[in-house]
Amino acid sequence: MTDTSTPQPTADTRNASIIELSLIAVGIGIVTGLGAILLRYLIAILHNLFFLGVFSFEYDANLPTPPSPYGPLVILAPVVGGVIVLWLVRTFAPEAKGHGVPEVMDAIYYRGGVIRPAVVAVKSLASALSIGSGASVGREGPIIQIGSGIGSVLGRMFNLRSWQVITLVAAGAGAGIAATFNTPLGAVLFAVELMLPEFSSRTLLPVVLATGTATYVGRLAFGMAPAFLVAAHERPDVFVPLSVDMLPLYVIFGLVAGVAAWMFVKVLYRTEDFFDDWTANPYLKNVVGMLSLGILMYVMLLTTGQYHTESVGYATIEAVLTGQLAAPAFLMLLFFLKMIATSVSLGAGASGGVFSPSLFLGATLGGAFGGVLDLMFPHLGFHPVTFALIGMAGIVGASTGAALTSIMMLFEMTGDYSITVAAIIAVVCAVGIRRRLSDDDIYTTKLSRRGHHIPQERRSHSFSIRRIRDLMKPAVGVFEKSELGASGLVDTELGEDRNFAVVVTGRQLEGVVRVHPEDPTRRHGPIISPVGYVQETSFLRAALTNMADRGHAALLVIPAGATPRPENVVGVLTREAIADSVLRDYRS
Repeated sequence: MTDTSTPQPTADTRNASIIELSLIAVGIGIVTGLGAILLRYLIAILHNLFFLGVFSFEYDANLPTPPSPYGPLVILAPVVGGVIVLWLVRTFAPEAKGHGVPEVMDAIYYRGGVIRPAVVAVKSLASALSIGSGASVGREGPIIQIGSGIGSVLGRMFNLRSWQVITLVAAGAGAGIAATFNTPLGAVLFAVELMLPEFSSRTLLPVVLATGTATYVGRLAFGMAPAFLVAAHERPDVFVPLSVDMLPLYVIFGLVAGVAAWMFVKVLYRTEDFFDDWTANPYLKNVVGMLSLGILMYVMLLTTGQYHTESVGYATIEAVLTGQLAAPAFLMLLFFLKMIATSVSLGAGASGGVFSPSLFLGATLGGAFGGVLDLMFPHLGFHPVTFALIGMAGIVGASTGAALTSIMMLFEMTGDYSITVAAIIAVVCAVGIRRRLSDDDIYTTKLSRRGHHIPQERRSHSFSIRRIRDLMKPAVGVFEKSELGASGLVDTELGEDRNFAVVVTGRQLEGVVRVHPEDPTRRHGPIISPVGYVQETSFLRAALTNMADRGHAALLVIPAGATPRPENVVGVLTREAIADSVLRDYRS
């Protein structure tokens, strides 16, 4: 069984000053920025070896990969890379499998920010192999996990309190995004929206410093240019912010993007379930999945002249944004093929992110939507590029749940701020419809399946997401009030060994009382009342609302679906137990 308890601080942990924490954050930004550079070069070397048979650092993911001199044998590139990745992950760091971000969130909320150092090294090599050999994954997920791992290692190296380690983990995640996409503001919002359990000056400052530093380091190597170039295109007059008649169109496309993002999440995890449920040897499953990717990208090369579905897919995104790809039917074909390729890649065991595939899906879906509008209303001057940009923000925002991040990163990655209103409306609608269809996003779905739930709303502390069953004390029986001793004194010698009994008078519920573990008829303390009922699978925040609204001094815990009766009570949740949980979070 997985231990879901939050690690408690050791005796030698210390509370670093904000200046010291900031200096460490700058160090994280430098190291993560260098890590992003090394990862890019490692991907370049491996990609050139797998596809071109040469050893070279020259690789621009925004340009199409030339046809491989290996001919049809290039379909084996993902297979070879996939087998090596699977061996690395299974042998050294299972956490390095998949898209990485859920593991970081799990470390923040359920492991006190602890990420093993081995994850940094294994994730770097495994992701470079996956991307370099043609698996349909992104490079942002790996660098997020790498940066977070660096933050965790440094935080524990300096024996910091858990909240400070978690802050540095979030800072490392933001630094990874910033260095990868040259998006410092979007990276800060990413850390705030998805990583930080607490949003305050003491947590925000280290994140800002880490992301800013990583951005500067990345620019030293890759320059100031945005991640993507956008073709100059005429926008119709109706694309004026004050033009009310265009609002329904933005809303409609936002709803379409939201449904598409929901479908992406469902296809991804159902594909992973398919591979997990398949009882074959893990390496055989990996070979079958990766071979299908190799065949797909080779068929794309033969029929279109480009691989399209291999690796990060930036070349195809660039082609859409520069107007080179505009046929709606072909763009929709690419949309579905990329969704399948990414799902198979991660299901078969590849290591890489889902952010870049989300950008690909958004660009192709938006380009197709804009292309259809242009065909239907040629006199209005609709252009596929306009909706491709909006689609990128819409799919990313809806699939990850990071609405502000997706909007800001769209502007920073493209340098195009002319569609602000359209992007905001579409993203809000996309996120709204995805949440209507599913509470969990592409990151939290993986954690929810483990029983590790991440709060969706703005939060300050994580105690509210604990289950009632994790905090309750056992109920040993139901007693008539007359059966219990009359003592009202609390026996301090019982220490933490606290059992409770439900007290009734006939059919009337009186409350609960603390009893001796060996002799439940021995009463220790007064009867606690009034009391209410709560299911053991409920979250603590539900109990807090219950107790606050109804003035309950304690809650009687019953199994899920059980009738609220004294004989069904399995535990008791007191205000004292809740206070202990809150104090544990403050101490951490």
